[in-house]
Amino acid sequence: MEEEPSNLPVSLWGRVSAFETRAREAYKRKPISHWILLVLSSAAMLIAFPASSLLSRVYYANGGTSKWIISWVAVAGWPLTALILFPTYLVCKTSPTPLTLKLTFSYIVLGLLSAADNLMYAYAYAYLPASTASLLASSSLVFSALFGYLLVKNKLNAAIVNAVVVITAAMTIIALDSDSDRYGNVTDKQYIWGFVWDILGSALHGLIFALSELVFVKLVGRRSFHVVLEQQVMVSLFAFVFTTIGVIVSNDFQGMKYEARSFEGGKSSYYLVLIWSTISFQLGVLGSVAVLFLSSTVLAGVLNAIRVPLTSIAAVILLKDPMSGLKILSLVVTFWGFGCYIYGSSSPSKDSS
Repeated sequence: MEEEPSNLPVSLWGRVSAFETRAREAYKRKPISHWILLVLSSAAMLIAFPASSLLSRVYYANGGTSKWIISWVAVAGWPLTALILFPTYLVCKTSPTPLTLKLTFSYIVLGLLSAADNLMYAYAYAYLPASTASLLASSSLVFSALFGYLLVKNKLNAAIVNAVVVITAAMTIIALDSDSDRYGNVTDKQYIWGFVWDILGSALHGLIFALSELVFVKLVGRRSFHVVLEQQVMVSLFAFVFTTIGVIVSNDFQGMKYEARSFEGGKSSYYLVLIWSTISFQLGVLGSVAVLFLSSTVLAGVLNAIRVPLTSIAAVILLKDPMSGLKILSLVVTFWGFGCYIYGSSSPSKDSS
């Protein structure tokens, strides 16, 4: 009778001790430079991605109107990633991955999908508060799990399924709270479309993630730092080409001059917002690539979970976004969903199944 209540604490303490032992061993196996780079990469994810989201909202709040321009700045910084890629060939003493016809076609398709994805998110940030848009964008985890299961045959366990249900519930809570955070200059129809575009963009983002993994499995056959960077550069390049065509067709390059003149804060503020949007997004991309290579998808999931509340809190403090009780509840539920997904992804049963 006295031993039964102690089983749970002992088991929990055993797990904590085992985790501490694995963490200590992992730390000793890697040089200090590895951990410094991992910390810097994690910081890039946690700072750059939220900054990029907030800057997109700043653009629209201060007079910007073009959806194509915001889509364009998200990929216009692809040369920054290329500048990181080329030295890795010398450092790693390796050569570029041969571009076969299938691999090139895959990059073109992923580039087209990425361009469409960025455009959908641009519409979302045009009509939704940054805190709401970031919460809705977290649903990409749901679609990543589903498309990963369907296309790449990734395993689904009870914890991951629970995460899908929980995050879906969080999105429903936001939908019920639509009247509390709608801007006065945004109509009901625009708000609804912003909500729809955000969910569609998240679904497409999940599909892109699964297709990218499929490219590694089927066409590349290996995954290293320079190979991941190669894919990012090529996909961003083609996305840049497709988005540039869209900007030209819509005459938004010519419209930038008018936007800059009417932008609150003047021309310098207008161009600084766009330049820093470009830089911050690419720094976030580089950080996420480095985290995936230096650590694991689990840590990347943890950081993605953390940056959702960071973006929401920063939007409330810096942009005065409304934060109702239901939105706070949605934030907590989303964080719980991320925790379930991380636990399910790191579960030993996943590897064994």
